[in-house]
Amino acid sequence: IVWIADIAAYFVGRAIGRHKLAPSISPGKSWEGAFAGMAAVALAGLATVPFEAMSLALPSRLVGTIGWMGAALVLALLAALSIVGDLFESLLKRQAGVKDSGNVLPGHGGVLDRIDALIPTMPAVALIAELLG
Repeated sequence: IVWIADIAAYFVGRAIGRHKLAPSISPGKSWEGAFAGMAAVALAGLATVPFEAMSLALPSRLVGTIGWMGAALVLALLAALSIVGDLFESLLKRQAGVKDSGNVLPGHGGVLDRIDALIPTMPAVALIAELLG
């Protein structure tokens, strides 16, 4: 979920992004990119449903419980949550006056930059999976 959203948002935002999402926190992010990330996660998740033999994966379980549109909405909201995690980590870095959260992963901004979107998304996925039974 997280990396599909990130990749789609990056490429679409670079290509057609005109409206800044949070310019004072993360000036490279755009609304166009954010919506593309959300749409990409919904489409990619739903595209896996016919290939899930045991129907244990989250997209299949969502479709079986709340239908295709409901599943697309939940997947898109999970992508939005990943963007919030990314923005929150960027805000923390801005407030601390640092460019990178560490130097363990040179060129990637640090470990926290690699997992920032996972931090809010993983518990949400776990909660949804638990609610689905």
